[in-house]
Order: sequence, then C-alpha cells, then structure tokens
Amino acid sequence: MRRHGFTASARCLTLGLMLAWGGHATAADIHYRFITVAGNNLFYREAGDPHKPTILLLHGFPSSSHMFRDLIPELAPYFHVLAPDYLGMGNSAVPNAAPLTPLTFDALGQSMEELVRELGIKSAVIFMQDFGGPVGMRLATRNPRWVRGLVIQNTPITLDGWEPARLKAIQASVGPQTPEKRSAAQARVVLATDLFLYRHGARNPDDLNPDAWANDAFALSDPEKRRAMTDLQLDIGSNLALYPQWQAYLRKAQPTTLVVWGDGDPIFTPRGADAIKEFVPGAQIHHYNTGHFALEEEHRDIAQRIIQVFAGQ
Repeated sequence: MRRHGFTASARCLTLGLMLAWGGHATAADIHYRFITVAGNNLFYREAGDPHKPTILLLHGFPSSSHMFRDLIPELAPYFHVLAPDYLGMGNSAVPNAAPLTPLTFDALGQSMEELVRELGIKSAVIFMQDFGGPVGMRLATRNPRWVRGLVIQNTPITLDGWEPARLKAIQASVGPQTPEKRSAAQARVVLATDLFLYRHGARNPDDLNPDAWANDAFALSDPEKRRAMTDLQLDIGSNLALYPQWQAYLRKAQPTTLVVWGDGDPIFTPRGADAIKEFVPGAQIHHYNTGHFALEEEHRDIAQRIIQVFAGQ
C-alpha cells in the first residue's frame, strides 16, 4: 500500500472562511489524500477524529467526493469522515486495465472494500447517493457486520424508484453490447456534463454554486474517464439484477437506516425513498423540496439528521 496526502492551507482560506461557523470543522481541517488500491491511485477526503465512529460518504454520478464539500465540515466534529472518489471518477485514476476490461460496479465495490481494509476501518455508517447505492450495497451485503448504519439519498433499490423512461433506457442496454447501445450510453454521459441534474427540481436553482457542475464537467473532459463512465452506464443493469439480494439483506440485517430524498430528482422518484420502509420498517424517511443533488440545498438539515441518528452510536 502507498499512501500520501496534503492538508488544505492558505489555498483553501476563502472556502474555510465560508464554511467556518460555530464549532464546525473548516476546510483547513479536511485532508486530501491518495492511496494505491489494486495498483491504481485513488483519491479521498478525510476529516474528523479517527477514534470517533466512521462515516463513509459514497458519491453519485457524474460527481465525486466534491459533492460532500459542505457536508464534511458539518459531520467532522462528530465522526471520522471518509469521502473517496471512485476509480475512473473525480481525482482518482482510471484503472490500469480499463482499456481492455470495462469498468464495472463490482470493481468499484471491490476497490472500496480494499480502501477500508487498508485504512484499518472496522465499521462505518455508509452514506450512499446515486452510484453510491450500488457501490455501498455491494459493500454492505459482503460485509454485513461491518455496517453501523445506512444513509440513503436518491438511490433506489426497487424498480419503481426509477423514472419510467430512464429505467426503460437502462433496461434496453442489458445484454450483448452493440455500437448502438454504447452510443446511447455515451449520450447519457455527455448530458451529465451539463447542469441539468443539479438544477432540475432544485428549490432555488439560481442560488446553486456553479462550481459543482463545473467540477464534474472538468473531470469528464478526460476521454479516458468518459469512456470509463460509459462502461458504468452500460453496467447499471447489473445493479437492477441485485435488487432482490439487497432487499433480502435489509430485511434480515435491519440496519439503522436514514433516508433523505430530493423529490425533484428527474431520474429517481420519491417512491424510491418510501419503498425502503417495506424492508426496514424502522427507517426514518425525510423528503426534501430539492433535486438529485439534495446536499446542494439541504446539507445542513441532512447533517443534523445524520448526527441525531448516528453520532455516539
């Protein structure tokens, strides 16, 4: 294992001043690190006291750990916070084997397992959004004793949690790959570089920080990362096939579960949130008047709910 990193300093002064209030961590308390996982350079953000309960923040598409930039300072006084970028996304490298082997959700899940093992994490709350759901549920079902709880944000485990047209497009990509299927998946990746996923359904879209989608678009300007994301778009069908397994895990394990959901999401419907109670009756469900990236407008309220449910657990 090779691990190195740097700590935000004067370069983050402006952001630190924006985020510093009360007893919260500031940007200067967030560490930006790299670790070698399966021979690839994987980036992650780390904050808080390592002796406190760990919360693992798993981002969505087309984002990165940058989506947690406002949440991390809120959680750091109460948790040891880890927020990785998946291989092929954000500041992490595209896997070495990617030109010959398509990137899959199984590979992302395995890389997260290796990350937590290398860092010596014995248990954690898993926060999962969008792509984070398939990654986090793979991690949870393979390591059920490791899970202290789940925070589920706009990532379904039932088919009726999908917007019907998007679900149809995903289901059409299942099976033997063709140039037409790959072209359709590439189009979804290109669309993701726009601001649509951020602004659609947001309560106050004109108040959103444009750095969020600019950061995503910059990462996807790398042709290798666009290709890796196209691979993942074509592998989403593997997640749908695992829904029954994930549902069975929830029914059996009954993990402490908090669901926070942006109801204006153009991809995942509010039904996706409510369905969780069918498997975990004690789950807390909270709907928000915002979109796919609920943290952009609701990070403070969501942070408080996480703290109330999991801090000191």
